[in-house]
Amino acid sequence: MTAAPPHAFPPIPYGMADFRAMRLGGYLYVDKTRFLRDLEGERYAFLLRPRRFGKTCLLSLLEHYYDRTRQDEFETLFAGTDIGQHPTAERGRHVVLRFNFSAFDDTLTTLRERFEGYCQTRLRGALEANADLFPAPVAQRVLSAPGVDGMLNELFMHTERERIPLYVLIDEYDNFANTVLAHDGVDAYHAFTHGGGFLRSFFATLKAGTESANLERLFITGVSPVTMDDVTSGFNIGSNLSFDKKYNELLGFTETEVRGLVKLYGERGVFKQDADAALATMREWYNGYRFALRAEDVVYNTDMVLYYLKHSIPNDTGPERLIDDNVRIDYQKLRHLLVVNRQASALATSADAPSNRAELQDASELRDARELALNGNFDLLRHVAAHGEVDSELSPSFPVQQLGQRENFLTLLHCLGLLSIRGVAAGHTRLGIPNQTVRRLLYGYLRDAYRDAEVFSVDLLAFEQLTWAMARDGSWRPAVEFLADALRRQTSVRDYVDGERLLQGFLAAYLGAAGCFVFHTEAELGKGYADILLTPLTAKHPALRHGYVLEIKYLRRDSRSDAGVQEAMDRARRQLSRYLADERLPREHPEVAFTGLALVFRGWELAACEAIDAAPKAS
Repeated sequence: MTAAPPHAFPPIPYGMADFRAMRLGGYLYVDKTRFLRDLEGERYAFLLRPRRFGKTCLLSLLEHYYDRTRQDEFETLFAGTDIGQHPTAERGRHVVLRFNFSAFDDTLTTLRERFEGYCQTRLRGALEANADLFPAPVAQRVLSAPGVDGMLNELFMHTERERIPLYVLIDEYDNFANTVLAHDGVDAYHAFTHGGGFLRSFFATLKAGTESANLERLFITGVSPVTMDDVTSGFNIGSNLSFDKKYNELLGFTETEVRGLVKLYGERGVFKQDADAALATMREWYNGYRFALRAEDVVYNTDMVLYYLKHSIPNDTGPERLIDDNVRIDYQKLRHLLVVNRQASALATSADAPSNRAELQDASELRDARELALNGNFDLLRHVAAHGEVDSELSPSFPVQQLGQRENFLTLLHCLGLLSIRGVAAGHTRLGIPNQTVRRLLYGYLRDAYRDAEVFSVDLLAFEQLTWAMARDGSWRPAVEFLADALRRQTSVRDYVDGERLLQGFLAAYLGAAGCFVFHTEAELGKGYADILLTPLTAKHPALRHGYVLEIKYLRRDSRSDAGVQEAMDRARRQLSRYLADERLPREHPEVAFTGLALVFRGWELAACEAIDAAPKAS
């Protein structure tokens, strides 16, 4: 075995998920091995976490700890860890069979064939690694069985007869299923998750193995609760640890752990930023995830913190772009939940649907017939973006047919990491946007959906330049008038702007994209809640000196009273004066000059706008 190479500081394992490679290479490793003792109390377990949160690394850790063929490396791989100092009796006693379903795309014609081939390869690898337990005739009998289900059944019969303990690990169990659902629709998804579908049969075989074979342990990770409900008719294959407070910090980094990382690299002389300022930035952009209702602490996204550190160590500042592209959730995977095809819906429910569908098979005709509309899920997403939070219970699992239900859709957003548990309000679970990174992702989804349904679209590059002028020079009017003019000119928007909150969500979708501002809705100021707070991103751009508090008033589109406009403006002025007097603004942003912007809309048209200074000079 090769000793780990010496380093002046532990390299950042950004993008790495192989526990062995990390440990042998001397990479940074935040010790999570203390959770293994509790996990051993869950023989068959299921854990949901958002993308890029360390799930694959966790399964690699489990593989290297429990696999009987890796015992010789135990002292090297686990030296200095919690479990290395106090190992359990289960250490290194299992035949480990590990699957990773993230390796498949959504090519339907070859999906089953590639799934079968991949599973056979993984089975062959496990048999060859444990050849002393699976002699050639046994291995041949297992691998020659028809289909992966037949191979697993043969494997289970042998391990049960010989009392060989098995541990099955499945990573990203729902990855290709979710991709098929998003890109090919419910029917294609049902083809392999229901009835005699190959994925459903695979999990049915595993479930049978837990009941009669020597399949002692099973650990499954994923992102969505939908697939597990569909392939098992409800989650009945093990314990769902996703909402258990005991495992809230199993993945992700705590505040203490992130502070420790900044201190470590600071002491090695390679992290040269102000520690408190860097922590404040990471807290604002990467923290805020709570997965269990009774959990006391929130955690940081693993990938985001490593991304920040990796791009900070060779430089004196943080990364040029605070959002890592790898944490973005592809809008296309959510698009089908937000935008519906009215024409297709009408065809599906009409008496002559089959003939109509046949007539529309030509791609150009399909495009001509498309009439996209934003649905109830979009309205719910817009509500979350405008308010920053929403009350809803969380569903442990649900079938795809129930995904459109309010509670289930919000549960999916929580599992994707787009909403986090804030606490309990009036007996209901309160969910909120965890951080600035997620807030910008949500606003991006709103903008994409508006564009898809041809409701509203603006030149984002031109608008971005105007927002920079707002933050740098205090020139706010051109940006406000740019959006107001776009609202006035694009007639489709009129179906979607009807009320102050809807208008606020609409503006937030575009103001929230400004790279020069940190964006907040419902900001608590002056014993009230400001509609929108824009603080310049001084952590990245110290020259920016102008911030804004927006108060938006809405009048019905049929209101023609100038007195009504003036009354709304007077109320906005009074509120802004109170917000701007809040001592937290100068205390938390001492170099920033804040301006209040009172905006009064009549329907979709801007009827009046005015700036209110934080501290007007005496005449």
